[in-house]
Amino acid sequence: MLHRLEIENFYSIRDRQIIDLRADANAPNDAGRLAPLWKGAVEKAPKVVALFGANASGKSNVLKALSFIAWFLRDSFSAQRGSRMPFDRFNDEAMLLAPTRLAVDVVGPSDIARLDDPAGEQCRYSYEVVLAGGAQPRVERESLHYRPLHAIRMSRLFERDARGAVEASKPFGLKKGVSQALETILRPDASVIATLAQLEHPLCKAIWREAQFVESNILQEKQDGSEDFAAKYYLANPKLMEMFNNEIARFDLGIKGVRVVQGHNGAAAEFIHSNLHVPMPIAYESHGTRQFMKMYPSLWRVLENGGLAIMDELDSAIHPMLLPEILRWFHDPVRNPHNAQLWMSCQNATLLEDLTKEEVLFCKKDARGRTEIYGLRDIKSVRRTDNYYKQYLGGAYGAVPQIG
Repeated sequence: MLHRLEIENFYSIRDRQIIDLRADANAPNDAGRLAPLWKGAVEKAPKVVALFGANASGKSNVLKALSFIAWFLRDSFSAQRGSRMPFDRFNDEAMLLAPTRLAVDVVGPSDIARLDDPAGEQCRYSYEVVLAGGAQPRVERESLHYRPLHAIRMSRLFERDARGAVEASKPFGLKKGVSQALETILRPDASVIATLAQLEHPLCKAIWREAQFVESNILQEKQDGSEDFAAKYYLANPKLMEMFNNEIARFDLGIKGVRVVQGHNGAAAEFIHSNLHVPMPIAYESHGTRQFMKMYPSLWRVLENGGLAIMDELDSAIHPMLLPEILRWFHDPVRNPHNAQLWMSCQNATLLEDLTKEEVLFCKKDARGRTEIYGLRDIKSVRRTDNYYKQYLGGAYGAVPQIG
């Protein structure tokens, strides 16, 4: 579970912003909204994180930071050499030349020698990457630390410097032959983890596999978001098709079911409506229904396997009455047995009525275009019985549009 994110000099986020999701010890766990950071941990974090704020306040840039980290861990080695990294810095003269820094705290195995033990104890991992300023970004620093259970402090697993030299601790298990190969193939625009995963380094391969379960509709998408691609995916995954039909029928949209047929031009979705004689092609369906069909596989994969769903403007594609139902999927321990997380940006403030303090973040931008990020729980005197929707629209929390 991801429970801390740091962002600095990334799009509209100029100055260092820290998002710490760890809930207060006395925070009530209403309806399973919070999950232990790992099995047996006292600390908890929310399974849903919703970002609110005015247009262009930086909500999407928070999600881009998460997506970029996943891309860097997963895909940077396979990216074309010399291609542009998928990010931008804050747009002022000083920051265009300054480094960009991103860091996350997540959960991983406490005993690195037992990576394949699903029942093994877990602990906190901290990953950081710093990208040097200038026209051609390169890695200035990269590191991975962890804190095994019962340890007093974080311990280094590896550190990489601006020259590309990598120093690793004994638990990291960087054998001499692999270390020599790493020196040969490590590029200044690729991560150590993505590179060592190709060399079958056990821990890096495990991290690389976990990064496959980050599903995002922003920055670098892992897959084509077209309806044709979605139809092919449903056709190849009958269980997914069955689950989608169960959901679409429950939502009472007048749709009895969906089927995917193989035609002359490839796979195509057809919608079976009540009281209509023949199935309707997807082109005749509403924008929301079409978007939901494309988005559902990502949510399904994350809920099935654990991981992170990063959804920009999720509420723009889903009816306001259906969105709380999607949130309940993540709260439900049966539907979400691996404590997958949903991070999303929102424009529809009515969703605040369905969220707790721990699940709400706000973004606001100052007169110089700098984004500030803070949580609802960071605001003094906010009570759990408050009507967050009315308070937010009334300006009590900030991060609302200023008109006039």
